[in-house]
Amino acid sequence: MADNVVILKPTRPCPVCGKPSTQADHPFCSPRCADIDLNRWLSGSYVIPAEPAAEDDDDAVSTEDSGEDED
Repeated sequence: MADNVVILKPTRPCPVCGKPSTQADHPFCSPRCADIDLNRWLSGSYVIPAEPAAEDDDDAVSTEDSGEDED
């Protein structure tokens, strides 16, 4: 009898519209909200804000004297 136990996921609000989620579409309330979320991922709406990396001039190698031999 223990093989027939179905573990249910807790009902939480849908991240798109706020309605209670369903077991079939967890964590969303419907396939429509799941598609809206997928579209947001694919279109780049979900972005982690970051600052552009600054380039260091100390790491750059000077190529001006590369062909000359100093004695």
